[in-house]
Amino acid sequence: MTAPHTVFDRDALLRHRARAARRAAADGDGAPDFLLRRVADDFSDRLSLIKRSFTAAIDLGCHHGVVRRTLESTNAIPFVTSADECAESLALAEMPRTLVDLEHLPFTPACADLVVSGLALQTVNDLPGTLAQIQATLRPDGLLLAALVGGRSLFELRDALLSAETELTGGASPRIAPMIDVRDLGTLLQRARLALPVVDSDVVTVTYAHPLALLHDLRGMGATNCLAERPRTFLARAILLRAFELYAERHANPDGRIRATFEILTATAWGPHESQQKPLKPGSATTRLSDALRPPES
Repeated sequence: MTAPHTVFDRDALLRHRARAARRAAADGDGAPDFLLRRVADDFSDRLSLIKRSFTAAIDLGCHHGVVRRTLESTNAIPFVTSADECAESLALAEMPRTLVDLEHLPFTPACADLVVSGLALQTVNDLPGTLAQIQATLRPDGLLLAALVGGRSLFELRDALLSAETELTGGASPRIAPMIDVRDLGTLLQRARLALPVVDSDVVTVTYAHPLALLHDLRGMGATNCLAERPRTFLARAILLRAFELYAERHANPDGRIRATFEILTATAWGPHESQQKPLKPGSATTRLSDALRPPES
């Protein structure tokens, strides 16, 4: 088996997240978590439509616990653990909790009938491997409900930075991470042998008075550049100021506020079970498609 390509510097990611968690704890007003709260509310709505009970849930990549708290209060779901790889964030979540590596999960096989993950899996280097481990963690007919940042996110910021750096230096460095799209995520769920996978996209547009306010929120989320091939020097002031100008020129509303797009991909999939619907075998149909499409005779 070939090793996954290292896209993300996981040590840098943990440093960024730890810094954000310490700042949120010190300030007392929490990190910018409007996306997580949206995910938590969406998870709650989806689970309310599923007519079954869950007895053992894992909040995987729990951040500071907003998803778990929402689901416990609105759906009365019992959680067996909050799990995260950032100790500083995990300390803000509810007990019981466990420090994990999202690429090497420590859970006993078939120990949970629900795994939820809010905006944590998009920065693992081996997403297929993590999904396969989640599948092993689920009991038969257990549910995975996961939200990941999708490929259309922050295209405005990406455009402004790329254009400014190219204009001023003749080249560009990797500044914003590549993100998965709907089709690829669905394929990876199937590859992990998860059953009945469904992926949908929710595009959220947020406005800011200035691009600096967006950067401040990203820093507060611990979501600044953690690419393995990122430049190790600070972005030049001239490039940053030019990027701000281009951002305002290209991606501002009539009132002058700039737009920032976030795409949230939400995946539902199940641990395989013999009771689940299965596709018919090729060649087993009893009616031809041409007959089904033929208009009725008058």
